[in-house]
Amino acid sequence: MTSLESVTLEVSDPAAANAFYDALGLDPYVDVRASDAPATGFRGFALSLVASQPGDVDALVDAALDAGATTLKPATKSFWGYGGVVRAPDGTICKIATSRKKDTGPAARRIDQVALLLGVADVKASRRFYVGRGLAVAKSFGGRYVEFDTPSSAVTLALYPRRALARDTGLPEEGGGSHRIVIGGDAGPFTDPDGFVWEAVPA
Repeated sequence: MTSLESVTLEVSDPAAANAFYDALGLDPYVDVRASDAPATGFRGFALSLVASQPGDVDALVDAALDAGATTLKPATKSFWGYGGVVRAPDGTICKIATSRKKDTGPAARRIDQVALLLGVADVKASRRFYVGRGLAVAKSFGGRYVEFDTPSSAVTLALYPRRALARDTGLPEEGGGSHRIVIGGDAGPFTDPDGFVWEAVPA
């Protein structure tokens, strides 16, 4: 089974990006490297940070804002839980949320799970592409959402319709140029149908 070994964000200022992700507690999950590749608008992906309770969401949002992030959607309650969306100084979008609506203990800046959400033109076609590359499907909801089984990785990989992901993050769907992200795995190198680049990284 294909494994996902790394998520590398391509940024203009690696030192500043490292400081930001360290402050947010994301440094075990993502790497950064220098790139000035042109990128405009929505880059087609987001990092989903899952927390245990609303207080933890607020603590993580506050840490992100203190480290230089900007708010795309303020943290609020919804029918599915509680969460908000911020944009890192390098442009990466972070969704921070919990399915719980009430705190059950003291708030902490703690991340329970991280998922890389790829916005794709055709979820079913991209699913077939990735299954053909050796990734196993863990969850699937037709053309709306696919989550892959990546047990050896700290980061879960999932597919969303690009338009839905943009709307979910509070941004227009339009964007072009580099995605500014490279995924490492033992099935690389390849580029998926939506231009997301994978590089070869031994498991």
